[in-house]
Amino acid sequence: MRSEKELEGVSLLGNQQVNYSSDYNPAILETFENMHPDNEYVVNFDCPEFTTLCPKTGQPDFGHIYISYIPRKRMVESKSLKLYLFSFRNHGDFHEDCVNIIMKDLWKLMEPKYIEVRGIFMPRGGISIYPFANMGDEDHQDIVKKRRIDALTLK
Repeated sequence: MRSEKELEGVSLLGNQQVNYSSDYNPAILETFENMHPDNEYVVNFDCPEFTTLCPKTGQPDFGHIYISYIPRKRMVESKSLKLYLFSFRNHGDFHEDCVNIIMKDLWKLMEPKYIEVRGIFMPRGGISIYPFANMGDEDHQDIVKKRRIDALTLK
């Protein structure tokens, strides 16, 4: 079990009085300490019910968001991530913008070694959009480049 000190800053998990923000809110994100910083490993999140609004028409857009990262010292707490992603519900932005905003918010929050965010959005007007964004520190630039090339060939 983690100590109270190790769980400082994790306030949403187990909280029954959570406020579901309906407007974009990166301040809701929380982190906890990575207990295995000596291991280089990958954390994956699969968020199949992402919704946002078209910035022009205000109509809802539905997508599937995949987040993967290699942690450094801090890790994102999953309930706060869920609430953060929910906060896009009334946010009007293009799919590409949402994916980049999510990646940059998580990069700023955790300062991971590597992060990538992929969006698989439902077709609008007969076109599906699958944006991909990634970043890495100087030791992980080989992964950044390889994953971008991989993303170019995914369908």
